[in-house]
Amino acid sequence: MVELIPHGVYLLDGKDITTEAAGLPTPDEARENTITYGILRSHDVDKSGGKKMRIKFDAMMSHDITYVGIIQTARASGLEKFPLPYAMTNCHNSLCAVGGTINEDDHVFGLSAAKKYGGIYVPANQAVIHQYAREAMVKCGNMILGSDSHTRYGSLGNMGVGEGGGELVKQLLCNTWDINAPEVVLVWLEGAPRKGVGPHDVAISLCKAVFENKFVNNKVLEFAGPGVKNLPIDFRNGIDIMTTETTCLSSIWVTDEEVKHHYDIHGRSECYKELRPGKVAYYDRMIRIDLSKQECMIALPFHPSNACTIHELQANPEKIMKELQADAVKRFGDKVNVDLVSKIKNGKVYADQGIIAGCSGGTYDNLAAAAAIMRGKSIGNEYFTCSAYPQSTPVYLATTRAGIASELLEAGVVIKPAFCGPCFGAGDVPANNGLSIRHTTRNFPNREGSKPGQGQLSMVALMDARSIAATAANGGMITAATDVDYNVDFKPYEYDAKVYERRNFHGFGKANPNEELRYGPNIKDWPTMYPMSENMLLELAAVIHDDVTTTDELIPSGETSSYRSNPLKLSEFALSRRVPEYVGRSKRIQSDDLARRAGNVPAAVAAALEKVGACACNTSFGSLVFAHRPGDGSAREQAASCQKVLGGDANICYEYATKRYRSNCINWGLVPFTIDKDVKFDYEVGDYVYVPSIRQAILDGKEEIDAKVITKDGVKDLHLYFQNLTAAEREILTEGCLMNYYKSKK
Repeated sequence: MVELIPHGVYLLDGKDITTEAAGLPTPDEARENTITYGILRSHDVDKSGGKKMRIKFDAMMSHDITYVGIIQTARASGLEKFPLPYAMTNCHNSLCAVGGTINEDDHVFGLSAAKKYGGIYVPANQAVIHQYAREAMVKCGNMILGSDSHTRYGSLGNMGVGEGGGELVKQLLCNTWDINAPEVVLVWLEGAPRKGVGPHDVAISLCKAVFENKFVNNKVLEFAGPGVKNLPIDFRNGIDIMTTETTCLSSIWVTDEEVKHHYDIHGRSECYKELRPGKVAYYDRMIRIDLSKQECMIALPFHPSNACTIHELQANPEKIMKELQADAVKRFGDKVNVDLVSKIKNGKVYADQGIIAGCSGGTYDNLAAAAAIMRGKSIGNEYFTCSAYPQSTPVYLATTRAGIASELLEAGVVIKPAFCGPCFGAGDVPANNGLSIRHTTRNFPNREGSKPGQGQLSMVALMDARSIAATAANGGMITAATDVDYNVDFKPYEYDAKVYERRNFHGFGKANPNEELRYGPNIKDWPTMYPMSENMLLELAAVIHDDVTTTDELIPSGETSSYRSNPLKLSEFALSRRVPEYVGRSKRIQSDDLARRAGNVPAAVAAALEKVGACACNTSFGSLVFAHRPGDGSAREQAASCQKVLGGDANICYEYATKRYRSNCINWGLVPFTIDKDVKFDYEVGDYVYVPSIRQAILDGKEEIDAKVITKDGVKDLHLYFQNLTAAEREILTEGCLMNYYKSKK
């Protein structure tokens, strides 16, 4: 179904694919004819056409886990007004009972900021962030930057990029998003999906094909081919939003009458334009997807790429469930008691919960298909439960008027307002040892409510809404929607913007500097962060040898979200579900550095410095995290900022899983060191890494340095890299963080 072509191809006239280069432009010349480069070059302020790009975006998006920190950082750096449309949605911390008044205090702060600086404010439960962008913010040929990793609107002709808050701060201060000119991968769609197959099935198959081998890592996916016309907009959106899980940089699709219809029914016809590759376009790789061969899929715990067909699962359930149990034991040890074999009844796997929600699941088409499958049936009154979350109030209104909501309610499905919580563990958390099937974007470990350190583990599998509905209709027995008969006869989606017009605050271009920001007691300023010293002594506070470390492991989601506006409280959760001892170690290291700065050098620090002939007077002391490949998943900057708040100074790894996590490290003053892949990092917590003359090396534009590892067995050499840093990023690191950098420019 998914074929990977690991070499370059030319696309001629948008329809013919060839590898024959005779008589054609060079790859570098023809890559400029992709839709991707047409958009990127038009947003590159340098207009040089070179290998480096400095991008300014057309609009920005944030939600209530991230916008407070972004505005606080920008305000401390000189923000006067929002220079571009900036929409703040309230779809993550919508459960305002969690943490007392904390979440609603953040919402009030957000509205006051929208009034003061000229922003767009979308109240709680009105829309999930990405659906609001689709309905009100996207334009063909434009670019949107979001402080959420699933910022993807390529199916509507708008390139979306998810980054940490620091990158949004740069845009608010009229600076740029700096990248190397990316490679582009052609995703060629052929055929049409069978009845019962949905967008999540295609998306899961794509993740399975490209995640582990990093086939599209930090590249842009460009969707084209004859199969595109066979996909409705909601189907395209459902595939597109999941491209984040492939670790690609962004995505873009050809546009057509179906896309034009989207803009027309949303009253924004002027925002549509046709996007097509040029006459001869070059792509660095290619993925061919035959939609007609797509099966109903299930992405098993603990990653969207850990996938098989539903038929494969039900054909060999005991083997697969035992493998999952073994994987859980490998990840969590004896902290949890996992029993997945008990989910097998009469030779079939049963789920405990079904959820259709968020930016990927709660679409009108998905809910309509689910309602058609559930018509006249019941989820029953046993342990299986099911909830659906329309992704915006306009979608909710449409499902109500069309009779979709009533069909779901009659079947026992609970319908809830727009909310992203089920995707990260703040809503519909399953019971311990529960198996939840979800049309949401992620099923990482340490997510959806899991607290393995306390013996709690929920296991989430991803499935399309159609198969979730088929499963619900079968009392929880996991069922492929292609195996059931149904007829979707609801009327096409009709968008009604009345609620947005009446409830949302539209303040772009209307900044009121006299408006006072409204602070709740939990909203705190950032603590002092020091500029980089001449030399750096780092103590290993966490050593992680997993293949990939997600941002959910670096800073858990769920209950921590209530403290996103309080850096000190939030930092208490850093690595808590992966290395619980990390916070205590980091605090001790930070305390030792404060003592050093006061002239009272701790004995252990003095002894380590003596072994390498260094002086405490010009050598900082900070904590260090080592992981093989950190930063897969969420864009949230707190994965890095919490380390910094606790006195962190660097990460060392073989490779950063995503650009966004590496950018977060830089913006929070953590040096993003890497080591060669053939170097065995067999050092332990408590060992030291001494990096001499690091400040000057960074300022001089160097990209590698010789360091020393101080262990109980002696001093060893370690060669470190810090490559591909822009001049501004080098200054950010040496100043200690992005805020310090901007303060130094005043």
